[in-house]
Amino acid sequence: MYQFSYAEISEDVEINARERERQALDHSIGLLKRAEKNGPRSRDAIEAIYMTRSLWAILVEDLSSSENGLPENLRAELISIGLWIMREAEAIRLGRSNNFAGIIEITTLIRDGLN
Repeated sequence: MYQFSYAEISEDVEINARERERQALDHSIGLLKRAEKNGPRSRDAIEAIYMTRSLWAILVEDLSSSENGLPENLRAELISIGLWIMREAEAIRLGRSNNFAGIIEITTLIRDGLN
């Protein structure tokens, strides 16, 4: 029978969580790229905006938790970024912006930082 230390298990959980976050951000980026190509009024744009806003709502909620292990200043910066992304996605939905590229660029930087 195998015995694992709490530290080993905790580290595995963190790695798996980061990988799931990276995959979710990858999925969002793919949807946003397709939406950018097909236009802000396309079905792809609706799906991309919905998924992106939902994902960032979850991430912001997690970052707001005192149980989140990231340093407080980093959490605050990521929350600000997430709120900006959600506002920008809403502006696209309302026809006030076409800034898919900005959302894609910022989301890509965040995703790459998870590696």
